[in-house]
Parts: sequence; structure tokens; C-alpha cells
Amino acid sequence: MARKETPESSPGRLAQIAQTYKMTRQADSRIGLVLAAVGVVTFGVILGIGFAIGHPIWAGILGLLLGLLATAVVFGRRAERAAFGQMEGKPGAAAAVLQNVGKGWTVSQAVAANRSQDMVHRAVGRAGVVLIGEGNPNRVKGLLANEKKKVARVVYDVPVHDFVVGDDEGQLPLKKIRSTLLRLPRTLDGPKTTEVNDRLRALGDLMSNMPIPKGPMPRGMRMPRGPR
Repeated sequence: MARKETPESSPGRLAQIAQTYKMTRQADSRIGLVLAAVGVVTFGVILGIGFAIGHPIWAGILGLLLGLLATAVVFGRRAERAAFGQMEGKPGAAAAVLQNVGKGWTVSQAVAANRSQDMVHRAVGRAGVVLIGEGNPNRVKGLLANEKKKVARVVYDVPVHDFVVGDDEGQLPLKKIRSTLLRLPRTLDGPKTTEVNDRLRALGDLMSNMPIPKGPMPRGMRMPRGPR
């Protein structure tokens, strides 16, 4: 079994890296030159130190490894930046980011929305309840206020945090959603988090009643009317 799994998993990872590189190159045309420069410069510096101290072979091996590591780090950061750049401004982008926050968070997409594609997403974790609004800031604030009141009636003894996604003052940039949630103080234990999820599940959400695809949606798509 082990022999069969290894060949199958390697092409999958390589294909994923290739796909990520293509996506990054669409937003960052110089990614190839940057990665090559990082790898060559790192290798050259370490090799130069090796010649200076009289151990060029060992320094060359170390330089190769460090060059690959530095290239991977730079590639990861620029790929992440390109991904956020492509998602930014598209309806559902915040929901896509929330889905990758990590373990310990239960995410419900579009618990509140309107026909203009303004929407509120909910995440529940050890830090309590987090409401993330995206869309027109003026309209989103009303959706957030209504959803916060609704949540407070069900889980009045739990902290409720709310944010509006955007780059203006007082707003939460898309790329900082994950780090912001992970920095929130943990005030609930495991059983309490489960209890909060069970209570909020009774509220339902628009996603359970509407055929809306996960992740960012096309700009021209209109939100259907919810049941009155």
C-alpha cells in the first residue's frame, strides 16, 4: 500500500505547485525572475563564505539547501499576496478566507445578505462568535447590527465580535482576517463552544436555503430574495 500511495501523492503535490505558480504569475509577472534571483543570491553568498573559510563543498551543499528554502518562503508569500489580490472585491471572498482559518472554527456563510451581494458570515470558536461583513460599508453595517442583535438573543453570555472587510480606516483587510481571528482572546472551552454552535444552528442561515456556490461569486450575480 505504501508503494502505491507515494507515486500518487507526489504528482498531486507537483501539480498543485504548478497550478499555484501559474496563478501567481498572472498577477505577478516577475515571479520567475524574483525566485531565481533569491535562489542564486542565497547560494552565491553561502558559497562565497565557504571559499573564505576553506570549505567550499560543504558550503555549496548548505547554500543549495538554504537557497531552496529561501525560494520556497518567497514563493509562498508572493503566491498568498496574489491570491488575496484576485479575491479582493469579489462577493464571497471573506467566506473563502474564513473557510481556511483553521481547526476549532465553525463557519457559516451568508447568514445575512441582500440583493446587492452585501453579506455577513459567521464564525464560532473558542473566542466566541465572529461576524464578518463584506460589501458596501454603509449597507453592511445595518446587516451586521441586525445579525448581532439576533445572535445576542440566543447566546447573550458569549462575546460577539464584528468586522467590516475593507482597506479603509476601521475596516479589516481581507488578508488579515485569519490572523485577527487567531489573536482574539479565547474565552470559551470546548463544551461551551459546542453549545453555542448548537444554539446558533437553530437560527439557520441563507446558505441552507439557497443554491449559492461556495467561495467568491461572479460580480454580475444577483442574490435571490430570501423567504419572508
